[in-house]
Amino acid sequence: MKAVFIDASQALADVVQRLHRADDMALSIHCDPDITPDQIPAVAGDADILWIDHTYLPTDIALRCPKLKHVIFLGTGARSYMNPEELMEKRGIQVHIIKGYGDTAVAECAFGLMWTAAKGFAAMDRGMRNGVWLRTEGLQLTGKSIGLIGFGGIAAEMARLCLGAGMRVIAWNRSAKQYPGVEFLPLEEVLSQSHVISLHLLLNDETRGFISSQRISQMRDGVILVNTARGGVVDESAMMDALRTGKIGHAALDVFHIEPLPHDHPLTDLPNVTLSAHSAFRTPEASDNLIEAALEHGRRILRHG
Repeated sequence: MKAVFIDASQALADVVQRLHRADDMALSIHCDPDITPDQIPAVAGDADILWIDHTYLPTDIALRCPKLKHVIFLGTGARSYMNPEELMEKRGIQVHIIKGYGDTAVAECAFGLMWTAAKGFAAMDRGMRNGVWLRTEGLQLTGKSIGLIGFGGIAAEMARLCLGAGMRVIAWNRSAKQYPGVEFLPLEEVLSQSHVISLHLLLNDETRGFISSQRISQMRDGVILVNTARGGVVDESAMMDALRTGKIGHAALDVFHIEPLPHDHPLTDLPNVTLSAHSAFRTPEASDNLIEAALEHGRRILRHG
């Protein structure tokens, strides 16, 4: 069996080369993070397995890869880039995802974005670079409530960090959960009681647009909204309206509806927004976890076909 990593950055290629074992299946690395979908069949050739980091794989393109039977998606959000059910139905192509590899990295990013928003660091930095001595009044987070919407591995790490910082941590999850020190409450109570809301939902048909204008109206005035999940879980227009009125005091965002974020996107003109380039999971430790998990998927496929 053969595998091709179709859209590797040089950094991830280096990790693959370091962790790939002699008894692993043959793996070709195509270092082109900007590959387009129509280029995929030529790059894939007769590969049985594609590794994909962030490139869209339309079903009609996948069907032009004659031997393709498996896709290893380097993350959890495969549905943002392909239709796994359709791939299985039309050609028996299985899509494998990787969970948990960057839980600590993403939580640390969410934690950092929260503090940046609370203290106004990004606005002061922008002002001082332009010769403006912009002193802002920050929010003291100790003793404040943070609401975690969705509670998986990343949210658990975020809870650990926030509890250590002396915050009250409340949370809502679609299924029952328990975690030491965390109060699990109905969604409406989490929205209304939180000084900070941090999103930790997977993107699917049920969660698309989950943070709607109606749910924003239930939030505390001036709330800080942190999103390191997926841009699609937020109604972007409703969020921007709330930022303009001050209903949302600050949005600290690592993910967006369109990525890369266009330079003229309305979010770039709002002063009460901190922007991060979907980089929450990018640490050396998370990259090692990610690639080792992808290689392990390949080993299981080799064993079981």
